[in-house]
Amino acid sequence: MRHTARVLQSLERQVMRAKSAAFIGLGRMGSEMAFNFFSKTFAESPDTRFVVCDALPTSAITFRQNFMAQFPGAHIDIVLTPKEAVHASQTVLTMLPSSPQVQTVYSEANGVIPALQSLSAAELARSLFIDSTTLDVGIARSVAAEVVSAGAQMVDAPVSGGVIGAKAGTLAFLVGGTEGAFALSQPILTHMGGRIIHCGPSGAGLGAKICNNLVLGVQQIVVGEAMLLGQKLGLDPRILAGVINSSTGGCWASSVNNPVPYSLADKSPPCERNYEGGFATALMLKDMLLATDVAASTDSPLPLGKSAQNFYAETLRHRPDLAQKDFSSVYERLEQMGRED
Repeated sequence: MRHTARVLQSLERQVMRAKSAAFIGLGRMGSEMAFNFFSKTFAESPDTRFVVCDALPTSAITFRQNFMAQFPGAHIDIVLTPKEAVHASQTVLTMLPSSPQVQTVYSEANGVIPALQSLSAAELARSLFIDSTTLDVGIARSVAAEVVSAGAQMVDAPVSGGVIGAKAGTLAFLVGGTEGAFALSQPILTHMGGRIIHCGPSGAGLGAKICNNLVLGVQQIVVGEAMLLGQKLGLDPRILAGVINSSTGGCWASSVNNPVPYSLADKSPPCERNYEGGFATALMLKDMLLATDVAASTDSPLPLGKSAQNFYAETLRHRPDLAQKDFSSVYERLEQMGRED
């Protein structure tokens, strides 16, 4: 009787997990990604159950309230630990600040990996984990190896496109993992992004993301330098931005994330909201540190990358108030330096 009850309980949990998806990490990026994923999934399968989890329970509560206001028929549960999320859902997405948080969510006592030990072989085989955190490649590979060793599947899927892309559902996902895991993740990622690129095995997505953000971090500084120089030469910011964006200097840092208010006629970048709502300067510094660390370990020279990293660090030493502002706010530090000279 007890054996039969356990079997029935396991089968019931398998059925419930198959109809559920969880999202862990509801910060600026995660909340927008989760909203798009849940809303599009709900439109396709109204019986899907959703689970949210965040280190700040109030973030999960606020997310649930906002989502239910627009989709009153949806079912969203709030859990307090990643372990509970794994027990409730066979598809789990994570979007966390950096390496320490990934290690906590996946490896600590109430985390993902310990939770996998209590699942049946059938439940493990159907379980998929997608981590969109930008973190150390070595840590990502180690975590993925533990998840796969337990019997589940996992991909690293960092994103490009920032908060603007997350809100619009136009993110690019740079995926690392096996062909099979990538195939499982593709329809899920499609609900949150416009491009899904399989970069290679575990860690490859992160490698691509780190390289991309290395370029972006350098560009955002030099765009600020050029915009400030142009104004000192008497150029209207809107005209200068138009010249750059239609010429060989054109790039996302200028055409979408230009740091000078009202320089883009058809867009409203973070600078027009006091640099609120974008990709935090502290996170860009983190990504630049990841790039310089991995470059040092592979003997790859980064003269501009190292200089950019130092400038972001120097900016936050002089202007700690910019830490959570969009990273284009380094323009304010450039203006400050110009006044000091």
